[in-house]
Amino acid sequence: MSTNTGFTTMAGPQAGKAAPEVGVGMLGYAFMGKAHTNAYKKIPYMMYPPPAIPKLIAICGRNETAVAEAARRYGYEGYYTDWRKMLENDRITLFDNGGPNDAHAEPCIAAAKAGKHILCEKPLARTAAEAKSMLDAVTKAGVKHQVAFNYRFVPAIRQAYDLIHAGKLGRIYHFRAVYLQEWIMPHYGTPMIWRLEKRTAGSGALGDLGAHIIDLGRFLVGDMKSVSAMTRTFITERPLAEGKGMGKVDVDDAFVAAVEFQNGAIGTLEASRFAAGRKNYQVMEINGEKGSIRFNLERMNEMEVFWVGEEPKESQGFHDVLVSEGYHPFWSNWWPHGHIIGWEHSFVHELTHLLDCIVNKKDVAPLAATFEDGYRNAVVCDAILESAATRRQVDMKY
Repeated sequence: MSTNTGFTTMAGPQAGKAAPEVGVGMLGYAFMGKAHTNAYKKIPYMMYPPPAIPKLIAICGRNETAVAEAARRYGYEGYYTDWRKMLENDRITLFDNGGPNDAHAEPCIAAAKAGKHILCEKPLARTAAEAKSMLDAVTKAGVKHQVAFNYRFVPAIRQAYDLIHAGKLGRIYHFRAVYLQEWIMPHYGTPMIWRLEKRTAGSGALGDLGAHIIDLGRFLVGDMKSVSAMTRTFITERPLAEGKGMGKVDVDDAFVAAVEFQNGAIGTLEASRFAAGRKNYQVMEINGEKGSIRFNLERMNEMEVFWVGEEPKESQGFHDVLVSEGYHPFWSNWWPHGHIIGWEHSFVHELTHLLDCIVNKKDVAPLAATFEDGYRNAVVCDAILESAATRRQVDMKY
């Protein structure tokens, strides 16, 4: 088991000196804006002593009434309705892009040119070409860049990473993962929203959910070599807002894919927003020559493990482990073992990592996803769509 948490102990030692401040400019105030802001506000007193103090300088959104209310509610010093104006603010060091997918590339490229460090929500872009333009911009600017694949910062996932990279599972044979939700099934009556339009979202369940499990596959097992996939759109029209007729759904509601990894492992990926009864069901299993690991996000403090040759004999199968010991990554900042943490804590870990990389000039990779990872993820997503459209196996071209 890893003993290197990367942060400080739960006992809360006195900080030797004041932490530097990092000014944050946030684009977007809805789901991810709230999740990221919650993390920024927790960091100074929970990740103690923190690598940096996030200062909530400004938040940006198109609706002035809503963004003004978000600024007041979340505690930002000010707000903007134009991200270009926000990026002119010299007090902003870190640009946090939590906007819709079509608002990722242009603002992030502009932020890089302005010398801002960048956190961008996933998927990094709507296409691999768009993601490559973002990667080129941050590389040229020399700024820190991170994609918000927050599940890398769940303690059980990091524990799996440590076990795999320490060789505890030996050669990896299989990676299989599903990410299932139900929220656009007919009985919910979901109208046309940006996540259902290709021009805004790029893809449907693939970019929304599949990008996460693609990233976990790359993080834990390695790059993917080829894919064979199928997609499906179950409801092709949905009502527009304010009763203005019907809109065309032109993204996938679900996909399934068989993948080949560069190291010889094989796997399956599946994501759907039409899985009745599944709220946020992300499950993965990795099988290796020395053992297996299974993880369920809805039971995120646990991990099922099986070790080949372990006593008592293999007939007992998997056993469940509570990943909450003080020596597990991240846990020392929270509560005594057995006092479980939640989904929102992954953002605290993720953003603490980025702040540490910014102020202490550390590498964002390999523990967090960089724009390089975001680009390679987008290559896989494009290949899945190409395979589904052409009904053939597609090799990745990075």
